Amino acid sequence: MISVLFESHHLYYLPNFLPIIKEMRRRVEYDIFASIPHSIAKEEKNIFYKICDENNLITIVGSSEKDRINKIKNKQFEIIVVGNVGRIEEIATESSLTVMVYHGIGLKQTYYNDIVERIDIRAIESKDRYEILSNQGQTNLILNGYTKCDPLINMENNLDDLFKKAGLDKSKKTILYAPSFYPSSIEKLYPELEFISNEFNLIIKLHNFSWFQKRYQYQSKMMKNIDRKMPNVYLAKPVDFDVIPFMKMSDLLISDISSTIFEFLPLNRPIVMAECFSLRLKHQFFYKRFTRKLDLDRYDSVDFVHRINDPSQLNALIYHCIEYPSELSELRKDAIGAYLYKNDGKASSRLIDEIEKRIVST
Repeated sequence: MISVLFESHHLYYLPNFLPIIKEMRRRVEYDIFASIPHSIAKEEKNIFYKICDENNLITIVGSSEKDRINKIKNKQFEIIVVGNVGRIEEIATESSLTVMVYHGIGLKQTYYNDIVERIDIRAIESKDRYEILSNQGQTNLILNGYTKCDPLINMENNLDDLFKKAGLDKSKKTILYAPSFYPSSIEKLYPELEFISNEFNLIIKLHNFSWFQKRYQYQSKMMKNIDRKMPNVYLAKPVDFDVIPFMKMSDLLISDISSTIFEFLPLNRPIVMAECFSLRLKHQFFYKRFTRKLDLDRYDSVDFVHRINDPSQLNALIYHCIEYPSELSELRKDAIGAYLYKNDGKASSRLIDEIEKRIVST
């Protein structure tokens, strides 16, 4: 058996990893473990351990971060899969094959900067980013697609069960609001969101940090108010760690700079991109500092969404998109090819094929 560790820096890395784990299990010859840093919030860790238990994953836990790292190193894993650089240089042995499946494909510059030489294989979701990283001199790349989208393309969940679990009426049109934590549209769109649920189902899927990072917890408190006051609303809880099932349920996505605008593309359904950001004071005064955090070339190239910069435009645009869902459909189809390689539900399989080639060669 080949020993594999999935090092999950946060709970929200799991949706990228679980399709890979499923494919590894199909191939049988893997002994699979998972771990999360000791420093992560207790509630987040407990949910992580619960999800791992439900998926029959052995977890490595330490009494301290140093103890956790030592336990991992002592296991001498043949393969270590990460979603960011994190602790990779500390936990990998000299013989470990290290694989990065980056945790997001959104509009932030961290995608290009979060890399070290110790990564042996970096999984890339699109041809354009493969070319960009190649031009930067990175030689450890494999173009395989985006593993997180495999279950979306393969449609593995029963929609009736999903609606029943959320307590929503399947006959109503369903709107998914899945914003980022920063920069975020939450504060500006908050007054408009409650009107949506008068006629439509509204699913709110927040970023992990909106629940667990003190700096952003006000965001989940705001959304709890809507969930409490309004009908036809489902506020996804932290244990609902994966946005993919909610995408399957939804007729329209509202987001901002989140990866979700790309992840939703395989469904070819309308997307509203809210450019109504609330910026920190330093970024209001020094706007260039803010824009340096963004992949501006990619940001400007996004032509497959309906953009709004005035929150009061939101409700009218939702009605328009629901009535004319095929508008921008051709641009969305083009975008699928540009931003998601092959889009066939086999990204995990292609990645494991490459991993197995490397294992055999060494």
